[in-house]
Amino acid sequence: MKTIHKINGLIHSSFENSNEIQLLLKAVDLLLGKRKSIYLIYLALGIMILTFGLWLLFDRSNLFGVLFSSGENQLVVRVSFMLLGVGSLIIFTSVVGFLGNVKKIRCLLVTYVCFQVLVFFTQIAISALIFLKKEVVYHQWNNRIDEVISDYGNKSLAEKEPVWNILNAVQQNMECCGRYNVTQWEKNKNKENHAQIPCSCTKSNLKKWFCDIPRNSTYTMGCEEYLDTWFENNVLILNGISISLLITQVFVITLSMKLFMNIRRNSIWPN
Repeated sequence: MKTIHKINGLIHSSFENSNEIQLLLKAVDLLLGKRKSIYLIYLALGIMILTFGLWLLFDRSNLFGVLFSSGENQLVVRVSFMLLGVGSLIIFTSVVGFLGNVKKIRCLLVTYVCFQVLVFFTQIAISALIFLKKEVVYHQWNNRIDEVISDYGNKSLAEKEPVWNILNAVQQNMECCGRYNVTQWEKNKNKENHAQIPCSCTKSNLKKWFCDIPRNSTYTMGCEEYLDTWFENNVLILNGISISLLITQVFVITLSMKLFMNIRRNSIWPN
């Protein structure tokens, strides 16, 4: 009888252990499922950063990009390459982490976590740089616009015509004139006479740099409010992506470390 009780106890204990293993496996499966979703979110954010960097680098219809990617000021070029580097690294690490998850390769998980830590601190540095340099860039932005207005229509600066065309498009579409108001165009020395203003400051369809039109027929409001809103929106987008990445990275690093510890402790995956 004692022997039978021992056998029953062993069987019961075996079932309990089996249930514990099943629960552990279910917990790991749930963890893996969450991690796969986070990989996809993280990959999407990496693609967004890469796309944003490419847009800044190659979009010639973007006033900010054109102003800060020519001459001595290569700010956009530097920022673009930083974004391209971070975006590419995020995409690469997402693929490495996903493969480590699906193929159950420990070394890939370790590599993935190391890259995540590197990207995490890089993102913190970029976010801090954006925050600290925002006002400097804003003042440079206004100064560059003022330079464009001063050079506008200069026949000896034909290479700057793309920038002037973008400024014309802004003034015409937003029905504004100059950065702060129409009087700013009085500083321009490339007009045939003092009374002229850009045709884009009016409802005229003439394809010329300047027009002889009475002041009461021009747009009087400056473009500064629109340009400031555009500038702030782009900074917010960049900060939003950076913060989203940092939050996602915290989850990814934490879950990866927990999963790796579970693998070592329970030997669920073979070496």
